[in-house]
Amino acid sequence: MPDQPNNTIAVAMSGGVDSSTVAAILRSEGHDLVGLTLQLWNQRRLAAHGGGSEPAQGRCCSLDDVYDARAVAEQLGIPYYVVNQQERFEADVVRPFVDEYLHGRTPIPCTLCNNHLKFDQLLTTARQIGADRIATGHYARNRFDPERSRWILSRPADQTKDQTYFLFGLTQEQLSRTLFPLGEMQKPAVRQIAQDSGLYVAQKPDSQEICFIPNGDYSAFLKAYLDEQDQPMPDLSGDLVTTSGEVIGHHQGIHSFTVGQRKGLGLSSPNPLYVLAIHPDSHRVTVGPDEGLLTRELTANRLNWISIPSLAEGEELPVTAKIRHRHNPAPAILIGAGEDLVRAVFDEPQRAVTPGQSAVFYQQDEVVGGGWIL
Repeated sequence: MPDQPNNTIAVAMSGGVDSSTVAAILRSEGHDLVGLTLQLWNQRRLAAHGGGSEPAQGRCCSLDDVYDARAVAEQLGIPYYVVNQQERFEADVVRPFVDEYLHGRTPIPCTLCNNHLKFDQLLTTARQIGADRIATGHYARNRFDPERSRWILSRPADQTKDQTYFLFGLTQEQLSRTLFPLGEMQKPAVRQIAQDSGLYVAQKPDSQEICFIPNGDYSAFLKAYLDEQDQPMPDLSGDLVTTSGEVIGHHQGIHSFTVGQRKGLGLSSPNPLYVLAIHPDSHRVTVGPDEGLLTRELTANRLNWISIPSLAEGEELPVTAKIRHRHNPAPAILIGAGEDLVRAVFDEPQRAVTPGQSAVFYQQDEVVGGGWIL
């Protein structure tokens, strides 16, 4: 059985309505709380390099969000601290993001942030201030299963807000020390509690954009970041080719493309063309018709298992697999493919399986585990 933690809980406060409501709920239940906000990125940092000047609306972790989190903590009468993790965020999230894009892959920085920084650092800081547990505003559920002697991560009651796809990397230790108070709630009810609690963030819009990408312009960010680092933008230009290898155009860099992309190819064609594959070694980008995006299987590595301890080589497991955040999980068979490697063979072909994205595997509402698509 898991250890029984003390009553002090550190609330991860982003300044949004969800984490603010979590703090209000736990406060009303009589828990001793401490509010924590991770300061991750200076959004004005790349202004002199063409990377944006003012924080864009709708991005998380802005200075306005820190202000809102502090104001909510004061309103609830709980201690509040900002933890500067900008250096580690750059090393663990931003730099890998840049490297992945320059190698023709499409990474998910929010998942990297959860896996390698947020939960790890929040739990470390919580212990330093005398709290054994953290609570977050993620829409997810976790519980301890004594039969399997494992902590289980599951989809929330409000599946339109399901965030388990971004949480597949949580360890058993992290799950054992984390509370998801919104897991059983619907979003409108969360806003109502915030309203009833008098929180002025009750109607604050949800953040949508990646915190360090101004207005979603990935190419501009890459150029600005490398310029700031005094690193030249590598020549990633190359040919646009058909599936037969015929050269039909030229492009300025593989970092401007992602699998499944249709717009911005710079080609005229009687039929729509899509990016089918990106070849980082040759800098070639293969384009073709939409049906060329369909595939029956994927391979993933850097695995993390949650509801099971592992999957042995050759062992098979029926699951549903989610290959991007907005993807409807599709039936598949997982096959252990060796050390830290798994194959997923889908019942039906799936569109635009993208290297660098996460593949997360489910059985009903439980997260079996996940990994990164090769």
